[in-house]
Amino acid sequence: MRSEAAEAYFSPALPRVLAHRGLAVDAPENTLLAFAHALAIGVEHLETDVHASRDGVAVIAHDADLDRVAGIPGRVGELTAAELAQVPLGEGQGFPTLAEALEAFPEARFNIDLKSAEAVAPAVDAVRQLRAEHRVLLTSFSERRRAAALRLLPEVATSASAPRFAAALLAARLGAVPLVRAALAGVHAVQMPERALGGETTAPRVLRAFRAAGVEVHVWTVNDPATMGTLLDRGVDGIVTDRADLALEVLRSRT
Repeated sequence: MRSEAAEAYFSPALPRVLAHRGLAVDAPENTLLAFAHALAIGVEHLETDVHASRDGVAVIAHDADLDRVAGIPGRVGELTAAELAQVPLGEGQGFPTLAEALEAFPEARFNIDLKSAEAVAPAVDAVRQLRAEHRVLLTSFSERRRAAALRLLPEVATSASAPRFAAALLAARLGAVPLVRAALAGVHAVQMPERALGGETTAPRVLRAFRAAGVEVHVWTVNDPATMGTLLDRGVDGIVTDRADLALEVLRSRT
């Protein structure tokens, strides 16, 4: 059963477009500008990632190191939040903190991947500070990190970690709905690639089992409009995409 906070997170109408690291067509990924661009075209859910800075602040960043996005050596955790804010990512953007993003976009819903154990407590603190429990989903590939966050904020929405998803997917392929329910107990969504563990993840039998378990199904990271349409035809609830602009066009073409 969903808490009031989780119900609020999932309250916008289906299907969902989750802007993967914002809309980074004309902005650096995972920046306030990328989030603003996604929200400006009508997106309601932002997918993002959190690491911890050297001074224990939840900072929005996908990679642990700075090389790919900033072209400089070093790691996110070696710099303070203030120093990370000054790292030039392009278009006048630096690394924002999670609190800054939650405050800047008070109507947006954030799907937050906790990238390290050190990020869990400061991310929870940011959510509490901004009273954003009703508009965040906390998750991680790591079940340990996901569970740690939910112990601190048990009311928030969450999606399956990698081990939970793997167990649920194998059970779903067998049509073993009770085992799927057990694997996904306390989870509100399954967020998954199109293929995993040697096969498709959106076969009708699998989707029926997930639906019977009472979870939403979001597929990542899908940037091709034709594929988006196929997945929506199969009945997925959300598309996680780098091209939220194209995904919204697909949705609007179907109405």
